[in-house]
Amino acid sequence: MIWFIMIAAGLFTFATRFIMLSNGISNRPPQWLVDALGFVPIAVLTAIIVPAILIDPADQTIALWDNPRLFAAALAIIAALVTRQMITTIAVGIVALWVLQWAM
Repeated sequence: MIWFIMIAAGLFTFATRFIMLSNGISNRPPQWLVDALGFVPIAVLTAIIVPAILIDPADQTIALWDNPRLFAAALAIIAALVTRQMITTIAVGIVALWVLQWAM
């Protein structure tokens, strides 16, 4: 049974790589797939950033009013919308977080 699983896994791995490198399929994905893949970075970054901002690491609850990360993120979003520069957005977010953590 284990030999069957190993051979099947090897054939599956070979087939998935061979199909992409051969001329059996077109080189361009369909337009609907390209359009759908445009939403992947937004979804992934949202799933990573929102819990990091809202969840308090001390007691694992959602913190809104006494949360310096939330206010620093809001200031970073404003800076991003105004300047459209990545380094400025990061700098504003970090400085705002440091100042707000010191003040709170």
